[in-house]
Order: sequence, then C-alpha cells, then structure tokens
Amino acid sequence: MSRIGNKIVTIPAGVEVKQDGQFVTVKGPKGELNYTINPEITMHMDGTEVSFTRAAEDKKHRALHGTTTANFSNMVEGVTNGFSKTLKMVGVGYRAAKSGSKLTLSVGYSHPVDFEDREGLTVEVPDALTIKISGISKQAVGDFAAEVRAIRPPEPYKGKGIRYEGEVVRRKEGKTGK
Repeated sequence: MSRIGNKIVTIPAGVEVKQDGQFVTVKGPKGELNYTINPEITMHMDGTEVSFTRAAEDKKHRALHGTTTANFSNMVEGVTNGFSKTLKMVGVGYRAAKSGSKLTLSVGYSHPVDFEDREGLTVEVPDALTIKISGISKQAVGDFAAEVRAIRPPEPYKGKGIRYEGEVVRRKEGKTGK
C-alpha cells in the first residue's frame, strides 16, 4: 500500500488545475507547470481535492502511484510558494559573482567556471560565498543546484568545496606524523 500515493492533495485558493486526458496543467500566482501522468494512473478531481488511483497492485504501479502524487503535490507547492536552495562555498579564495545572466565561480581551478541562467530559475549571489537558486519547479532547482555543487563538492579532509546550506560534511583525520 502506497501511503504517499493515497494522500489527497488540497488545491489552495488562486491555483487552477486543468486535466486534458493524461496531460495536467497547474497554474498559480508564480507561474504554470505541466505534467504528463502515466496512463496506468488515474486522476480524480473533487472540488479543491485531487487524488490518484492505480490500475493494479504490482510493484511498478505502487511506485508510479506515489511518484505521481508527490510530483503533483510539488507542482501545486511550486506555483504557490516556489522552491529555493542555498549553496555555501567554503575555502580560501573561493568566490561567486553574478554579472547579467551569468554566474561565475572561482573555486581553485586555473580558470573561472561560468553558468548561464536557466529559464524559470532565479540565481542570486547575496555575498561572495553564498548562492541562492529559486524557481517554481522543484526538479529544475535541485538539478541546477546539484550541477553547481558538482563543480567542487566538499572534501572530507579540510571541508573545502561547495555545499548545500545545512549539509554536514563528515570529516576524516589526515595522515599521522612520525
């Protein structure tokens, strides 16, 4: 039994949900998101409540049931409040700068690393060691944040690198001297 899949998603005021077969559009104050539901999952709208049912009880359908409900819930949350991730840079000489639509990172390489802004995402640099990524799609925000972090992930000996805010890096002991 999928506990996530059986949850009922409540649609807040100001959010409009349209279903055209398996294609779902969620429109809210922050924007619009689209999603295609798997044909084996059925969506039921009942006023301000949306629920999903599955065609069978095998493992594949149970997994799809929970995933579809979670994705739809994230769409509703995204067009209402939006999502954001904050990255912190730790290391001597590490810097982030934003000029126009380009994010430039100086993270100890011989060259700066540049990222172009993505459609639907807002990238802010409040200070030289902090990057804030926000948008309405949870997947797009998480993907871009993971790409930026992958440039210099935190290492376990000195803790240098780019990490998510609140991420705990397990530290290791270095070599022992004579």
